[in-house]
Amino acid sequence: MTHITLAVTGSISAYKAADITSQLTKLGFEVKVLMTPSARKFITPLTLQVLSKNQVGLDVMMEVDPQRIEHIDIGKETDLFLVAPASANTIAKLAMGLADNMVTSTALALPQTSKKLLAPAMNTKMLDHPATQRNLEILKDFGYRIIQPREATLACGDQGSGALATVDTIIQAVKENCL
Repeated sequence: MTHITLAVTGSISAYKAADITSQLTKLGFEVKVLMTPSARKFITPLTLQVLSKNQVGLDVMMEVDPQRIEHIDIGKETDLFLVAPASANTIAKLAMGLADNMVTSTALALPQTSKKLLAPAMNTKMLDHPATQRNLEILKDFGYRIIQPREATLACGDQGSGALATVDTIIQAVKENCL
């Protein structure tokens, strides 16, 4: 069975993680969900726990089982690491190698050969900012495949690129990288 770690970050699109989790589980993937503190402001861990049938990773400093170092073990078990939605903040942290939450610590602990997908979701100006574009290039160099955001009317009312790719597009990218 393919083990997918779904990292959910702080974006209004975080609610789509429920659909992503549900669809991946129905396709037979084992899904482990990790959330940043900001992601929990948009969707509750319980929703993702029920859909994945796994405990959701929330706090890198909270070890449930003293025999495991959770973020290290999750990294070892991960066949595909999917960040969806990926906020500008988390993209920057991943590009700089910061490890201050469950998502970024697990990402840093992944084997170099791990498959990694990242689906950005943010305001157009944030996406187009040179720092974000540089960070995305760095992540490509680290082996991340970028699932391009859509053009749409964004949550802030702006029109442009930055909307999370459709759930179908994300699922298709996962299948292409796992099957």
